Amino acid sequence: MEVILLITGSIILLYALFIFPTQWLKIERINNPIGIHKRVLQISDLHTDMLRISAKRIRKVIDANKPDYIFLTGDYTYKERYLPRTAYYLKMIADSGIPIYAVLGNHDYELPRLSRLLDIFKAYGIHVLRNESVSLPEFQLVGIDDDCTKHSKIARALRNVNNRAPIVIITHDPNVLLRIERPYQYLMAGHLHGKQLNVPYFFKFKPKGPITAKGMYKGLHQGKHGPFYISKGIGQAGINARFMVRSEMTVHEL
Repeated sequence: MEVILLITGSIILLYALFIFPTQWLKIERINNPIGIHKRVLQISDLHTDMLRISAKRIRKVIDANKPDYIFLTGDYTYKERYLPRTAYYLKMIADSGIPIYAVLGNHDYELPRLSRLLDIFKAYGIHVLRNESVSLPEFQLVGIDDDCTKHSKIARALRNVNNRAPIVIITHDPNVLLRIERPYQYLMAGHLHGKQLNVPYFFKFKPKGPITAKGMYKGLHQGKHGPFYISKGIGQAGINARFMVRSEMTVHEL
């Protein structure tokens, strides 16, 4: 009996520490006004192959917060067999009727046929920015492609951007901001999962670039050319667990 109780207790503890944080969604609220008076919902790192937050729950967050825009900051899946599930999530998000813009992440570039994912985005009217910008009524939105897979082209992405309206940048890997040499008003990224497993020296064992070496892997920071935010993401990669890091969706008041 004692052995059974010990095993049961261990299972419950492991679930509470490592699995529950992947289901206990946190809505981060960031107030960083840049004069555009818009609410943006950022969803990063869906990783639909390891996602435990349901599409309906995501939609409830969208409906409750009524954002003006939704930005998806990369990493949807790297496995083709999960593309139908990815499509289901993207459709649920797109059916909100809110304008959606997206960038790609490193995992997406592992897909044998990236075109299949791009076709899903196109089918649901989601605009994928691959080193390009778009002028919106209130600001200029720049999408810089994934940096750690060497797909980022900063000069190309900023080519048509001017200083007449605020500049908002979305990207996947935040390390790219260290190579941006012009002011911007706000930048959103993901990729780092807030460590995912919040243990000391995590990024010593699993290096993720100079940003993490500076101790910046989640939350709002001030960079050389503007403020930037790193989402902890909603899904997981590597192992389907989190430790002292909850899944996140982020509401930005800009």
